[in-house]
Amino acid sequence: MRVGVHAGPVVAGIVGQQRYQFDIWGDTVNVAARMAAKCTSGSVAATKAIWEQVSSDFEGEALGELEVKGKGRISVFGIRPRKA
Repeated sequence: MRVGVHAGPVVAGIVGQQRYQFDIWGDTVNVAARMAAKCTSGSVAATKAIWEQVSSDFEGEALGELEVKGKGRISVFGIRPRKA
């Protein structure tokens, strides 16, 4: 499993007529998905804005920059729990 974290506005709603399913869409979701694709299995990747908010509580490392269509280059950080 891989997790990508980004923050921003999304559109949420229910999809389907026979079998309902809740889903979210938007640029924020797309960027988070690209963050997930950048990290290794079993880890979490986040944008720089998220890393700056959580860096005092977690350990991490820069994973480089990712070219995101319509956004340009975005810095990606790998996040892991602090060692005890």
